[in-house]
Amino acid sequence: MNGLMKNKGYLILMLAQAISSIGDWLSIVAIITLVGLKWNASPMEVSFIILCLAIPMALLGPVAGTVADRFSRKTLMITSDLVRAGLILVLTAADTIWVVYICLFTIGVFSAVFIPAKNGKLKELIAHDDMKVAMSITSMIDSGTKVMGPLMSGVLVTAFSTKPVFYIDSATFFISALLILFLPGVVQSFEKENGNEDRTDSSFKKEFLAGLTFIKSKTNILAGMFLLGFSLLILQLSDSQIIVLIRELTAASPDLFGYLVTSSGIGMFLSGLLLTKKSNYNAFTLMLIGVCGIGLSFGIIAVLTHFDVRFSIIWGPLLGLFAGFSASLVFVPFQASVQIETPVNMTGRVFGVINSVTTTATIIGPLLGGWLSTILGVVPTFMITASLLVLVSLIGFFTKSKIERSKKDVSESQRGTHKATSG
Repeated sequence: MNGLMKNKGYLILMLAQAISSIGDWLSIVAIITLVGLKWNASPMEVSFIILCLAIPMALLGPVAGTVADRFSRKTLMITSDLVRAGLILVLTAADTIWVVYICLFTIGVFSAVFIPAKNGKLKELIAHDDMKVAMSITSMIDSGTKVMGPLMSGVLVTAFSTKPVFYIDSATFFISALLILFLPGVVQSFEKENGNEDRTDSSFKKEFLAGLTFIKSKTNILAGMFLLGFSLLILQLSDSQIIVLIRELTAASPDLFGYLVTSSGIGMFLSGLLLTKKSNYNAFTLMLIGVCGIGLSFGIIAVLTHFDVRFSIIWGPLLGLFAGFSASLVFVPFQASVQIETPVNMTGRVFGVINSVTTTATIIGPLLGGWLSTILGVVPTFMITASLLVLVSLIGFFTKSKIERSKKDVSESQRGTHKATSG
């Protein structure tokens, strides 16, 4: 922890992330307010807003990861921030929903490049022993901005309308780019590691396939990615329908949805804080506990809603807190373990593939969730989600020893091969 606080490059990167993330939440709330309230967009038109951001990240994730490994990560992050800052300014003059869609889609493209570049840069800057703590702090920043951003946006939109919010968001991207400018260039150890590759003979296809091959060779990363992607897909069946579930309550506060979002962000922050203190954890075990916790919280919410239990203003945020706390137990350990296991020159490709898998889950999940809620009802959809998540965690616990044994066998095999080659 003390080493991270003295790491100037890491502190600059985290500050840039915090400022940019706050801006992201500011603009999302403002865009939905503009399109949903002022332009009276249909529910499907509103849903396309999120899809325009998510689809590029799902389709371009692996390619963007290869780009992040092939070119200067610092330059890619600065370029991505500057382009997104300009696109947000375009939204201030948008007068049709198609302009919004085009801008958001393009923002999604450059976000798909920024994420693996940032993860790769983080790997360059952080020592191996500090990685778990660093990922926990990153999670705390993400969850903290999730709480602050919507609250600030709500106040600003109410007081000044949407245009000033877009100006502020654009400014956050410019500030982020300026901060990243002060990051060190390519770290020496990274240059040395990259020097082993023949860059002239490499191609995007070869590098992309190399990323996939690496993931397949690491049993714990492959198992963790499958668990994360499948759990996220199941989670999104209901997560996208929370506002519909709240409508089932006869005495629900109109502010309950906001309280649920805020409390889940606080839960994620607390979980991240805990993980900075306890870094000697088993990542896969924590992921399974987190998946089970999310399932239990969603199941209890569904049961309490079905029986129309009063005081939802109390039990709703408490369960949201528990769900958010559990969610961080899934995401943070997995990302930390991937950072630790992945060589610095492979981080872009590996995180690009992972980002594509998770984003695809967040696209398919809400669509399936909307269909299930329409056919079966929102409460049964939540119960199905809860049951599947708990079932996945139980299967994971039963197969955990086999996965860890396979990881050990692969590691021993690789060490044996290395010794034979050296001899």
